Amino acid sequence: MAKGMLITFEGNEGSGKSTQIKLLTERLQAAGRQVTSVREPGGTGLGELLRDILKNQREGVHIDPIAELLMMNASRAQLVQEVIRPALKRNKIVLVDRFFDSTIVYQGHGRGLDLDLVREVVKVAIGSTLPLQTYLLRVPLETSETRRAQRSIETGHARDRFEASERAFFERIERGYDTIARREPDRIRVIDATLPIEEVHAAIWSCFPKPCKPSRG
Repeated sequence: MAKGMLITFEGNEGSGKSTQIKLLTERLQAAGRQVTSVREPGGTGLGELLRDILKNQREGVHIDPIAELLMMNASRAQLVQEVIRPALKRNKIVLVDRFFDSTIVYQGHGRGLDLDLVREVVKVAIGSTLPLQTYLLRVPLETSETRRAQRSIETGHARDRFEASERAFFERIERGYDTIARREPDRIRVIDATLPIEEVHAAIWSCFPKPCKPSRG
C-alpha cells in the first residue's frame, strides 16, 4: 500500500529546486501518486504574508536575525499543521521547496545565530514531522551568482532580501550545507545541479525512496 512521505529540497540560490520539484511532481503523478508541492516560507495564507515580509526589501525596515528566525518558523509551523500533516495522513507525497535545513543554514550559519537555539525553535515548529529524504542541489557559488543575476534580468525584478546579501553570507551558507550533508548522509542526497536539467532529474529519480515508506506526521 502506498504511504505518504515527506521529501524536501535544499540548495543555495539558483540551484534549480523549483524546476526539479516540478519535474518530480509530474513523474510521480504519471506513476499514479498524489503529490502536494509547497514552498517555504509560504504555502499557506499566513505563510505567504510572512514570505512577503521576509523576502521583499522595504525602505527603513530592518529585520533582526532573531525576528527572521521566528517568522520563518511561524510560517513553517502553520505549513506543517495546515498542509503537510493532513497530506501525509491522506498518503500523499509532499515535496517541499526548503524546510528546516534552510533555517539551520541561513539563520544559523548565515546570520550567525546560536545553532542550538535555532534547532530548538525549529523543533517547536515541526515537532516529529521529519523528511524521509532531502535532496541538496549543489552548485558552486560562482554559478549561483550567475544564475541569480540572469534571473533578475529575465524577470525584471530586483533581488530579494536574501539574494541581495553580501558574498560572505553565501559563503557561510555553502559551508553550512556541506556541514549538514556530512552529518546526515543517509537522509541528505547531494546532487550535482550544474548538470543539464534532465540529468539532474535522473539523478534525483535514481535515489528516490522505493518502496514508499511512511513519514512521521
